[in-house]
Amino acid sequence: MMPYRQITGSPERASRTSHAQAAVRAAADRAVFHVPAEHIRDIAWLGPRVVPRGQVARPEQASRLSSVIAIDGSQMAVPVRDGLPSVRYGYAQAAAAYLDLDALEAQRRERFVDPVALHEAVNTALVSLDLPTAGAYTREGISIQQSWREAVDRLFAAKRIEVNRLDQSLLDLLFRLHGTPAHPATSVPVNCPRQGCNSRRLQVGRRGGTCPGCRTRLYATDVLRLHDEVLEEGSNQAALGRLMQTVELLVLIGLSTLLWDQARADLLPSTLFILDGPLAMYGPSAKLRARALEYFQAMTHTAPHGGPYLCGVEKSGAMADYARALARHDVLSPGDLLTVDDKVISVVTQADNPRAYGAETYWGRKFIYRSLDGRVLVLTVPPPRGAPYDDHGGQPEPSAYPTLSAVLDVIDRTGSSMFQDGLIPVALAHGTAAYPIGVGTDVLRLVARRKLGLPASATGERVTPRPQAS
Repeated sequence: MMPYRQITGSPERASRTSHAQAAVRAAADRAVFHVPAEHIRDIAWLGPRVVPRGQVARPEQASRLSSVIAIDGSQMAVPVRDGLPSVRYGYAQAAAAYLDLDALEAQRRERFVDPVALHEAVNTALVSLDLPTAGAYTREGISIQQSWREAVDRLFAAKRIEVNRLDQSLLDLLFRLHGTPAHPATSVPVNCPRQGCNSRRLQVGRRGGTCPGCRTRLYATDVLRLHDEVLEEGSNQAALGRLMQTVELLVLIGLSTLLWDQARADLLPSTLFILDGPLAMYGPSAKLRARALEYFQAMTHTAPHGGPYLCGVEKSGAMADYARALARHDVLSPGDLLTVDDKVISVVTQADNPRAYGAETYWGRKFIYRSLDGRVLVLTVPPPRGAPYDDHGGQPEPSAYPTLSAVLDVIDRTGSSMFQDGLIPVALAHGTAAYPIGVGTDVLRLVARRKLGLPASATGERVTPRPQAS
């Protein structure tokens, strides 16, 4: 075999880490450890927890949901200074994709698909944010935590979600989340971020405030507590992920409230909102979980014709692995729904207290569903009242989730072969939100350098984008 030639003329050499993954896998094969998804033995105990699709009432033809809005996010932090790999600039964005189910099903009945009709059945929107995440600061003389606080506050005030008659900033939606669908909050509870100051739950308005104890400048976005995960050393990828997750939730708040406010009698009760990922909040921002649950339950109680219909879809994680293992062992047949109670949680997670699982993070309850065409999905669905999880086991039974039948119906109607266990609406939102590798990374790096006031490259050479991976 002829090796590739590098730009210097020397032959390309194998990376010293090219066999690292194979070596780790070989070591893992020799190690002894327990993986629940690999040990599906006695399955009799699962029988009473499996609910056939026929026992979950199907919606009547006239009341089936006719549209889907899927929301997905993406984030990336790229090095922007040659020779200084610690300097990173971050991007986070969330996309929403609208799909007309009636138009989609009409095309399925045709002998030849009309691409124009399919294009008109889909509509997408995108909101994106960018900020220095590590090794770079919004201004001189401040910590990386303060830099993040200032950047997030500025972005939330400036970035707007503009879809049809919706035109609100992320800050507007943050205050709406802390209020009700009809009445946004006028202030949010903020803990003073200064180390050593014990001031808690200070009410801060849109223009910010000042801590009465230490005179530190406060921002309304401090309620997210993203700065708690920001470190002086490291890429701060986790904090960027929390930011993306928050933006996804705010996009969901904005779009669902738009339908609740202006189309409560028709579009709201006929639309399913799908969040790519579980209905949950993690890390310091997990307190928003309770706010999200209360907000949507208030919306449910003021929507006389039903709705909002919400669900999250998990594609990875221990529960998703376990679900696929159940399908491989035919524990779940097409159309079967598995109730994920504390016994199932105990087997999958081996948690010390499975009854309290999810009480601090999830605002929807997990179910495992094998669709009629064989796809396996882990869904999260919020209850119309009460908490899905609490210290006493929560509400695991499907009967506590009246929207579940309509959700399963849409899952059966929107299968996609683009991804494993895929859904067409989620695939559309992902395609809008995802950053392409190769050329996309180079473009983000060039934009970041410009925003930081750096030359195209530290050595002045021209940056040639790499070919995009197929």
